[in-house]
Amino acid sequence: MLTLPELVAARLLSRNETVATAESCTGGLIGAAFTVLSGSSSWYHGGVIAYDNSVKMNLLGVSEQILDQCGAVSEETADQMVRGILHAINTTWGISVTGIAGPSGGTLEKPVGLVYIGTGNDSAVVVSKNLFSGDRELVRQQTVETALKQLLDMIS
Repeated sequence: MLTLPELVAARLLSRNETVATAESCTGGLIGAAFTVLSGSSSWYHGGVIAYDNSVKMNLLGVSEQILDQCGAVSEETADQMVRGILHAINTTWGISVTGIAGPSGGTLEKPVGLVYIGTGNDSAVVVSKNLFSGDRELVRQQTVETALKQLLDMIS
């Protein structure tokens, strides 16, 4: 049985398409899940670990207004991160993740485990709001798995 990254790879290869990632709370785990696969350079074009807001703004084009009004952990930021990575890396598909992995950083409004996942292409972007539970590593792993499933659903 194929793993989620292998399923993504097979789908992209069959369509001659590519993907890039814009990751915050996962710190590059999605890119790592892709690059562990031999031959991934033919369909994974790269990524940006946008942990600081300045990286979100300067490399991905997230507007300062969105960050000020909605925050780094928001649907709007995840949307702009996807659009930014599509443009920055010139790829078919983009994935973005921004959230609070914990154990600190959560608030009543934005608790630990809140993660926005964006996937899309030049035609459409989908952003999901997720509330994962568990420790930091479990939240990050659930984010990776959900992001890959969300991308597979869009590619289908």
